[in-house]
Amino acid sequence: MIRSMTAFSRKELTAPWGTLAWELRSVNHRYLEVSPRLPDTLRDLENPAREALRKALSRGKVECTLKLKAEQVTPASLEVNEPFVRQLLEAAHRLGALTGESGTLPVATLLNWPGVVKTPATDPSEIQQAALSLLQQTLRDFIANREREGAELAQSIRERLRGIEQQVAVVREHLPDILQAQRDKLQARLAEVTANVDQDRLEQEIVYLAQKTDVDEELERLLTHVGEVRRTLDQGGAVGRRLDFLMQELNREANTLGSKSINALTTQAAVELKVLIEQMREQIQNIE
Repeated sequence: MIRSMTAFSRKELTAPWGTLAWELRSVNHRYLEVSPRLPDTLRDLENPAREALRKALSRGKVECTLKLKAEQVTPASLEVNEPFVRQLLEAAHRLGALTGESGTLPVATLLNWPGVVKTPATDPSEIQQAALSLLQQTLRDFIANREREGAELAQSIRERLRGIEQQVAVVREHLPDILQAQRDKLQARLAEVTANVDQDRLEQEIVYLAQKTDVDEELERLLTHVGEVRRTLDQGGAVGRRLDFLMQELNREANTLGSKSINALTTQAAVELKVLIEQMREQIQNIE
């Protein structure tokens, strides 16, 4: 399956202790570059997150963001830290004795004193496990988005491959007429120069010109590269670099066809080929 390097995914999880949210977004890049952004309380997850992304992805600049919105957990029952309250009352009594003031603390003050009412603590490992599990869900959705866009890119490339084949077919169909017209043109010009033309030399020049302007080899190589591009698309996976190399090979043959052109039709075909190849190259820049 062909994958695009451009994608986005966001997943959220709500639990009694708060809300977790992962966001993954990526753009084109020559290699895989992962940039995690995590809250300080979950900084230990940076390496596991990097490793998960490295195993799943090959190329692209990936932003990986985790957000945590903590919730105040309401206990099922009120539990007072009685030993701590006794210590507070004893300390207040001693201070009152020293200062001559009342050494009592109002109940409302005690209830609002930090540590007097016990609040249930959330196990940090529970949040970490939930975050890693949610990352895997986000990553699966992220890859599915990459594959969906990759399928569209592959379809676009296949359409242009058919365009290349059509241009090759047109040139091949008219190539014999083009070469014959060039031969007749050369003979006519030589006839105008002199009537005493060395026929053997003339034939040699015509053969040389035919070899110089023969583009059948270039047309054959174009079709070979088209077939290789199709095979690579069918193969799937991280094939972006190979496809980019094949675009260079296609472009080389199109340039050679243009340089050998002796006719408006072949010149136009060479230009059209370069346009199609450039369009494919731009699409391939997005492929993993």
